[in-house]
Amino acid sequence: MRDVLRSMADTLPGKFEITGEGIVHDLISPNGHHELTRLLLRRRLEKVMPDALLAHNGTPVLEDEPESILRHPDVMVITWENLDTEGSIDPRDVLAAIEVVSRSNPDNDWVGKVRDYALMGIPVYAVFDPRTGTGAVFTDTHPTPAGPRYATRKDFVYGEDVTIADWTIPTRGLPLYGPTK
Repeated sequence: MRDVLRSMADTLPGKFEITGEGIVHDLISPNGHHELTRLLLRRRLEKVMPDALLAHNGTPVLEDEPESILRHPDVMVITWENLDTEGSIDPRDVLAAIEVVSRSNPDNDWVGKVRDYALMGIPVYAVFDPRTGTGAVFTDTHPTPAGPRYATRKDFVYGEDVTIADWTIPTRGLPLYGPTK
């Protein structure tokens, strides 16, 4: 599947990921509000994290070869040392994954990534939804017959402070998506 993904990525617009269910193609590129939210979250996290950690929002991707999952979080908290790698990042080196919900494919962030990030061993997954001004932080993975799942979900609304792993950041001033044209 990885080879198919590489060939499509060079010819089709959008972002591609591999899940347990197949290839996810987010056809629409992130808009300005999505990108601004990503950057604000990264900056706010880096203000409260120790210098040994980075809130990274670029490449490379996270890849769990045994689970056949390849994901590209909007922001991931990782050590500088673990970012210094050839190829993809081992998801077990990621302390937290953060997603800004896509207007075009919200189930990818609210359903697919909740499942996949737990399977990949990521201890904390935070979702920010500019469609509604709400979000949730998922923690405490536990085994289930379908594989690891997050046991705890803490919902928040924009304007509240939110704790992601050991770091608390404000959500005031995060942009919301406007009406669809």
